[in-house]
Amino acid sequence: MQPRKKRSWIARTWPAVVTFLALVVIWQIVVDRGLVSPRQLSSPTQIVHAAAQSWNTLSYATWVTFVEGALGFAIAIAVGILLGVGLHCSRAFHAAIYPLLVGAQTLPIIAIAPLFLLWFGFEPLGKLVLVAVFATFPIAVQTCRGLDSVPRFYRDVALTCGATSIWTLWHVELRVAARQVFGGIRISAAYVFGTAATAEYMGARAGLGIWLQAAYNSFRTPLIFAASLVIVLMTVALMLLVSLVERLLLGPDDDAIE
Repeated sequence: MQPRKKRSWIARTWPAVVTFLALVVIWQIVVDRGLVSPRQLSSPTQIVHAAAQSWNTLSYATWVTFVEGALGFAIAIAVGILLGVGLHCSRAFHAAIYPLLVGAQTLPIIAIAPLFLLWFGFEPLGKLVLVAVFATFPIAVQTCRGLDSVPRFYRDVALTCGATSIWTLWHVELRVAARQVFGGIRISAAYVFGTAATAEYMGARAGLGIWLQAAYNSFRTPLIFAASLVIVLMTVALMLLVSLVERLLLGPDDDAIE
């Protein structure tokens, strides 16, 4: 039986790239042919042109949202891993905290954003905390599940060799569960910037949320799409960064095979 070959990153990504380019071309043709009003759906070229014309203000708004999302994401990683370890190690802690995590995750952002506005005002700190709250849950859950799924013999071997329980947890069990931990981090990365922009839309001094609000109030459809495109690009870049860090720390994923 021949070993299965690992797929190159080109082989894994070209279908998505081709599909995306095809959709962009179809999108451009539909708008150019007048099948959809440009006020309802701007073409890709109109979006790029509007972003280039407004880059001075758009770049500053992007920076504000990026800082809020990135710092909130970093906090969520640290808190999420610690919570996940706690959920794994203590049944009492799991019973006390897990329902609260689930409850916080199910609350719509529109319901709690006004509270953060009252507590933190219009400053970026409130948006940062809100991002951290919503991004923590997937990381904590995946960390706990990953640790729960580690075979018992890893711990037994480490303890037999003289390692302490704490050392075994952090250097053996967490290492074995690292793929699932990164899975939770990747899930969180998918919506941190969207969460930050939504929180800004509810009330802020600057950021893509405020920029979107201004574009909507002035009925400038291309600018709405431009801000949305920036959020998508930042999210894709963050997810690629997470994948790169995972590859550097853990090596290639053995599941990436033909």
